[in-house]
Amino acid sequence: MLQRQTQSTAFWTDDFRATGADIEHIMGVFLEEETPLTNQEIALRTIEFRLQQESERLQRIVDRGELFQPKGNFQVGQELVFPAFGYALGKVLSARAGDNPEHGEFGVLTVEFEDHKKADLAFNLQTPHRLNLNEGESAFNASADDLTAEDILVRYGETIIDEIEARLVDEKDAIFFGGRWFLRSLLTPVNVGQMHLAEAILDINEGGPLPTATLLKDVELAKEVPELVKEFSLDIALSQDERFDEVGPTGRVAWFLRRLEPPEVVKMPERLVYHRLEYDRTLLSAELSTMELELDDEYSDLPTRTEPAHEATLTLIYPHRRVGTLPLTSRLLPLFPTAQEASRIRITFVDGQTNEEFAGWVVQDKRYVVGLDTFYRAHRLPIGAYVTIKRTDDPARLIIDYEAHRPHSEYIRLAVPVNHKLTFANFKRSIGAGYDELLILGAEDLEAVDAIWSATTKDRRRGLADVMRDLMPELSKLNPQNAVHVKTLYSAVNVIRRCPPGPIFAALVARPEFEHMSGPYWRVSS
Repeated sequence: MLQRQTQSTAFWTDDFRATGADIEHIMGVFLEEETPLTNQEIALRTIEFRLQQESERLQRIVDRGELFQPKGNFQVGQELVFPAFGYALGKVLSARAGDNPEHGEFGVLTVEFEDHKKADLAFNLQTPHRLNLNEGESAFNASADDLTAEDILVRYGETIIDEIEARLVDEKDAIFFGGRWFLRSLLTPVNVGQMHLAEAILDINEGGPLPTATLLKDVELAKEVPELVKEFSLDIALSQDERFDEVGPTGRVAWFLRRLEPPEVVKMPERLVYHRLEYDRTLLSAELSTMELELDDEYSDLPTRTEPAHEATLTLIYPHRRVGTLPLTSRLLPLFPTAQEASRIRITFVDGQTNEEFAGWVVQDKRYVVGLDTFYRAHRLPIGAYVTIKRTDDPARLIIDYEAHRPHSEYIRLAVPVNHKLTFANFKRSIGAGYDELLILGAEDLEAVDAIWSATTKDRRRGLADVMRDLMPELSKLNPQNAVHVKTLYSAVNVIRRCPPGPIFAALVARPEFEHMSGPYWRVSS
């Protein structure tokens, strides 16, 4: 009969606010259970607390007086609770006989409420009425269909968690790490010697990564403290020391020595740095926009794919091939693990050709993955090669593969430095991997190419259009139409200047010195 507010969608989506009582209850849970809790666990206990609060509130309402039901028999002077009037308390002033042939014999009560308003209500009513309880029915209208705390968490957990988190971050004693909350005042102390020991253990293990539980086998904390509290306490201590880096994916804490991390992880390789260029996207035709999607550059403003995917394929461009990295493009990004606290995530690659495992590093904020140089060199992958990443059951373990075939000689474009400028020529080279013929490039005099890249990067007077103007005639001479495909131009530009396709394509359209031939082919105007 008494409708529970907590059974309504609006209560949890529109009305729910974490109160001081909620936070006090959570703090009490920490003190009682003495264990760090996840957001979901805290939300569940908050929901249970709210359900209990509501039950107690409804019970207090009923305890004020007998619940009025039209079928009941009541006496003058009796105090009753009236559901139809917002569960207000009323006192029976008088009773008289009713007169309505449709309902047979019944009585009429005159009731005065606490606000001194009066009402006449039927009682001893023999006909059915919606305010009557069935035998065994609770005054709280509880039923088997009511949502449990677990049901509410599944339906509305995200909203509830957001609201609670917003309050917990302001609590001085609350601390969050590795997906769990706890109280600073309940942390077990970690001394200097124990921190030095943790460093030594990681040093022996080539820097890591090691989970906290493994470190605790040798870094002994107070024996009487629960294991989860020990782990959380050591996590907090390590996180506040610059020597240690947390490199685990979401839901998994793993520690590494910062001084032993590859330099490409600590600092973004200069080859990958893109100095953002403003351009008018409306200049891109439907065909050029399609090309941009196909190239899937990590710096292109493309929406990240959200649909579940087991694998994705990309084509290597020169900067990533040169420094041994992978771009976190819109297609690849969903395949790699993420982390809440860590900016760097240590992963394991499995070579799809040999099944050998090797280390990789996801640099989340810069959108690239480190650790592929040996793989590229071992399989002699050219610029433009198709590389495939596949998921495994472990989010931090991925398979990397390519389209392997028996090596045979093919004519490909080779970047040839001449007089501090980049030229191109067709040469025969042995290729044992599938590739995009529009993107493939070879480069053998890497030091000379690097020198041109360095000079181009440092010379701020030379804009993107200047670079394109130099490269296009060299590329066009390799084509019978004396023109260059936009994909080929993109691949070549990135040998000496990191740039996504958007600004390149927009410059082709906007600048008068570039002439559109047909389809995706352009040349420098004569």
